[in-house]
Amino acid sequence: MANFALIKQNIVIAVIVVDNEILLSNGVEVEQLGVDFVDSLNIKNIYPYDTVRQTSYNSNTRNKYAGIGDIWDEANNVFISPRPFSDWTLNENFKWEAPIPYPNDGGYYVWVNNNWQEFAFNN
Repeated sequence: MANFALIKQNIVIAVIVVDNEILLSNGVEVEQLGVDFVDSLNIKNIYPYDTVRQTSYNSNTRNKYAGIGDIWDEANNVFISPRPFSDWTLNENFKWEAPIPYPNDGGYYVWVNNNWQEFAFNN
């Protein structure tokens, strides 16, 4: 199955599944055939999208699997997760990075008050 993100103003508003057979032309997958199929569904009254792009469930293309709320970066042809915190920056691989590197001591940490705080599990 193929997955297509419905995008409005560069924000993913839905992701739908399309049968792979619809995308095939002489045995080759063609994204535009999927886009045309989605457009033929006449669902803009439910999902008022302005762009459709294929997304990879395995994150093989376009940086990541598109999720609702993700950002579509047309210039770089990638999907980007929303910024998790205002002080995080986007790296060259389109992944968000904290201003302080994640500790690599084997512990579990969460970002709290602009720093990593160790997370303790209750047994």
